[in-house]
Amino acid sequence: MKTQIKGLADFIEGSPTAFHAVNLIREKLLGEGFTELSEKEVWKLKKGGKYFVTRNGSSIISFKVPTTNYKGFSIIASHSDSPAFKIKENPEIEAAGAYVTLNVEKYGGMLCAPWFDRPLSVAGRLMVKKSGRGIGIESRLVDIDRDLLMIPSLAIHMNREANDGYKYNVQKDLLPVFSDESGKDGFMKLVAKAAGVKESDIVSHDLFLYNRVKPTVWGAANEYFSAGRLDDLECGYGSLQGFMAATNKKNIIMHVVFDNEEVGSTTKQGAASTFLKDTLLRINEGFGKSTSEYLVSLSESFMISADNAHAVHPNYVEKADPVNRPKMNGGIVIKYNANQKYTTDAVSAAICKMVCDKAKVPYQTFTNRSDVAGGSTLGNISGTQVAINTVDIGMAQLAMHSPYETAGVKDVDYLIDFSKAFYEADFTIE
Repeated sequence: MKTQIKGLADFIEGSPTAFHAVNLIREKLLGEGFTELSEKEVWKLKKGGKYFVTRNGSSIISFKVPTTNYKGFSIIASHSDSPAFKIKENPEIEAAGAYVTLNVEKYGGMLCAPWFDRPLSVAGRLMVKKSGRGIGIESRLVDIDRDLLMIPSLAIHMNREANDGYKYNVQKDLLPVFSDESGKDGFMKLVAKAAGVKESDIVSHDLFLYNRVKPTVWGAANEYFSAGRLDDLECGYGSLQGFMAATNKKNIIMHVVFDNEEVGSTTKQGAASTFLKDTLLRINEGFGKSTSEYLVSLSESFMISADNAHAVHPNYVEKADPVNRPKMNGGIVIKYNANQKYTTDAVSAAICKMVCDKAKVPYQTFTNRSDVAGGSTLGNISGTQVAINTVDIGMAQLAMHSPYETAGVKDVDYLIDFSKAFYEADFTIE
């Protein structure tokens, strides 16, 4: 693998859930000398400082302060979550007197069919009793790092119409097999052992299935990269690399990763929450600025909403717009929608294109067919809390919301170069 693709592969491998992705970013920031802030404390900020803060263990905002008075904020925002199956409370179900399956529900809008007949495992977080007086709990990450589960397909002999289309019922068709009948009451014991805690100390959990198939580079010229959770860990990783390498003498540069984009962002740690707004207000207060000065700073700011885009599909060309057809390895995809499912307008698109030119990175455009409803992303949702000029971008990929997605090898490097150029740019909008 190329260096940057290997870095992305390692990041994805270490991020089976949003909690793990944010923890991995946290560890990288600490290793680079960033100071961790807490929402429970008053912040003491200094010019030239490097800081980060997390919320819920699944969203993170990191920022670098210039050594002089800052003018505005340069922000790239992505998201940590991906569609998956979440394990319910009381997870075990006995089946046919021969198996133990797990009770799951859908998280986000997923492609169900690719989850069948491939090795799966479980990861997430546990809330564990904390010793001491009063009510105390602590969060523990857990990853059962082995092939553990499988969702078996029904044989063609028992459903001759299987290849003619099928509507999946999650409660019936998509329950993963955990063990034979001897494994009854063993799932939470296994989870507790993997986390290094007593089963009796586990109070609650947020556990998800994840695909165990390894990331791979493929194609005649090794031009394609496939992995789970490319949407949106590719943008989170690429923008982080650019952020770490960049400096800006006029603006505070910020790397933002929200959770829960796949289910609407309306959580305390989602793009619709006050997390970004609270952080900006604390920064403003930390440097002794007034409310009016805060609003002035917002007018001098710019945000990139980075969430992967659809590449034109080789077998379904008719699903794409007649002329706006992004391809993998074609560079930054600028996303447009007249109904503001994407935030891009003439102003923000112009700035984005100029940053691409500065970085010597190609760009392309995406719009849905006018008779096909598309998805939305975090940019316009975040704008309800922090109203600044924003552009929606992504990297072109296939099989979005599958547990195994495909993107272009070159695009990782393009995103890193683009992100660094954006963070180092000085914006003037008149």
